[in-house]
Amino acid sequence: MNILIALLPAIGWGVMPLVTGKVGGRPVNQIFGIGAGTSIIGLIAFLITRPSVNLTAFCFALLCGALWTIGQIGQFISFKRIGVSNTFPLSTVFQLVGNSIIGVLIFGDWPGAKAKIIGVIALIIVIVGALCTSVSDQKGGKVSMKDALFLLCTTVGFWIYSSFPNIPIIKAQSGTSMFLPEMLGILLGAVIYGFFADRRSFTQREQYLNIIAGLVWGVAGLSYIYSAQANGNTSAFIWTQLSVVIATFGGILILHEIKSHREMMYTIAGIVLIVLGSIATSFA
Repeated sequence: MNILIALLPAIGWGVMPLVTGKVGGRPVNQIFGIGAGTSIIGLIAFLITRPSVNLTAFCFALLCGALWTIGQIGQFISFKRIGVSNTFPLSTVFQLVGNSIIGVLIFGDWPGAKAKIIGVIALIIVIVGALCTSVSDQKGGKVSMKDALFLLCTTVGFWIYSSFPNIPIIKAQSGTSMFLPEMLGILLGAVIYGFFADRRSFTQREQYLNIIAGLVWGVAGLSYIYSAQANGNTSAFIWTQLSVVIATFGGILILHEIKSHREMMYTIAGIVLIVLGSIATSFA
C-alpha cells in the first residue's frame, strides 16, 4: 500500500500535461483547469480531515499557491512552444538545481563538505541529462536559448512554492492543513491571470474541461503528503522523479511529438541521468 501511495504523485504529475495536451485549449484555459480541479480536491480533503488552520499560515499558503501558477503557466506555454517531451525534463532540472541552491544558501541544506560534494556531483549529472534531452537534429535545435530562458525565469514560481514549507510558521502546520489554502491560491493565481490575459477564456469550453487535469494534479499533490508520512521525505521524493519519465515518453507516444532515432537515444540517456541525479541529491 505504501508503494502505491508513493507512485500516485509520480503518476499524477506525469499524466497531468498529457491530459491538458489531449483536452487542448490555451495556457490560460489549462491553468484555470488546474486551479479549479485542485481546489475541489483540497476542499474534499479538508472536509474529510477537518484540520486546524492558523490564519497567518493560511495566508502564506494562499500566496505561495498563487505564485506557483507563474511556474505552471511557464510550463504550459513551453508545452505549446517546444512540446511536453522537451519541456518537462528541462523544467525538472531547473526546479531541482534552483531548489538545491536555495536550500544550501538560505536553509542550510547539505551541511558538511561530503554532502556538498555529493550534491554538486548530482546536480552536474542532472544538468548533463538535461543537455542530452535537448539534443536535436534540427538546425538551431528544438529548444532555443530564448525558450530555455523563458522557462528558467518562470520557474521562480516553483522555487518559491517549494521553499515555503521551510518557513517556521509553515513548519509548525500539518501538510493536510496547508493543502486547501495552497490549492485555493493556485485557483486565485489562475483567475488573476485569466482576468488580465483574456477574460473571454471564462466562457470557453476548454476552460472547464481542463478541470480533469486539475483533479489529477490535486490527487497527486494530496498523495504526496501521505507518501511523505508513510515512506519518509527522501523516499517520497525519489518516487516522484518517475513523473519525468511518464511525461516525457507520454509526450512522444500519446501526444505524438516526433523525435528521430538519434534524438530518442539521447532523450532516454538524459532521462536516466536526470532520475539518477535527482535521487542522488536526496542523499546529499
